[in-house]
Amino acid sequence: MSRTRRTEAAADPELVHRLSRRNMLGVAAGATAAALLGTAATPAAASPAAGPDTRGHGHGRPVLPPGRLGIQLYSLRDKVATLGFAAVFAELQKYGYDEVEYAGYGQGAAGPLTLAELRRLTRDHGLRPIGSHVGYYANDPTAYTFAQNLDRVLDDAAALGLPHIGTASGPWRYGATVDGWKRCAEEFNRYGAEARKRGMKFYQHNHSEEFSFATDRPDVRLYDVLLAETDPDLVHLEMDVFWAYVGRHRYSIRPDGTPAPFDPLDYVLAQPHRFPLFHVKDGDRDDSVVPYGYRMTDVGDGDIDYRRFISAVNRTHHGRHAHHWQTERDNPVDSLSFARRSSAHLHSLREKGR
Repeated sequence: MSRTRRTEAAADPELVHRLSRRNMLGVAAGATAAALLGTAATPAAASPAAGPDTRGHGHGRPVLPPGRLGIQLYSLRDKVATLGFAAVFAELQKYGYDEVEYAGYGQGAAGPLTLAELRRLTRDHGLRPIGSHVGYYANDPTAYTFAQNLDRVLDDAAALGLPHIGTASGPWRYGATVDGWKRCAEEFNRYGAEARKRGMKFYQHNHSEEFSFATDRPDVRLYDVLLAETDPDLVHLEMDVFWAYVGRHRYSIRPDGTPAPFDPLDYVLAQPHRFPLFHVKDGDRDDSVVPYGYRMTDVGDGDIDYRRFISAVNRTHHGRHAHHWQTERDNPVDSLSFARRSSAHLHSLREKGR
């Protein structure tokens, strides 16, 4: 169990996360849902100005590769909106972050920023912009999505100097059938080809439902269709480790009742070159959180063994130099405290036997 237990009630945390992100990026597509509420108790925390905690967890080589810790700015959207990018970036620099992944280029920040100004602000605080999430498709032909405005999306990413540009939308545009996902894979291949022309990698970020089974072929896991039908040189993956573990909890039994267990790490180890980015998100195993089976926490407060996970990825070919680790929590109690504590925990991890 976790070393710091917190209470956080939400009827459907994944749906809250997905709808909130869609609203933030201006994506019109998606299903309707009821309003969902959550509450949480705030634990005592050290001063937010404290730097990374490098104590404990052994005396071996750090698990976290140097220069590879980032944060998905969606987790800090409240602070960006009230304090602005510059103040938030200054805090992240103090906490030992190296990179940021954008979740839109405004995030409610006071006063408009040009892309050039945002890029300069990021780099002036010692941070590298590593990627960004943009919507996949929408019904509005003017929407800022890959399907509706591919050139604009890629041109903006290039202006920011992003090495990666991707979407947190799943391949659901044509339903949950094998053929529907093949059609999405064709579109992802096209986006990847256009991104590569600009020197970038296109990527897709998962939630738990990508690990479900095709409605027309209940013996086929949809994530396997995505991997098989996309060109590995054109389409990359950002594994959200938390949602992958939720997917394992939800979809380790096929609709006919036969076992279909999997380990999220095995997907990465089979094709490590396809996973340049990760979301480091933590959670407690909790069967009372239906249907997800996990309660989201700050990184280090949950049950996901990131020492094991990151160490295994590090041991792959060029593993310590080929991957980027972005902390994230969808609705943190105190977003700056989350950022500080998560960085401190990851910096404290040491490899076994070294």
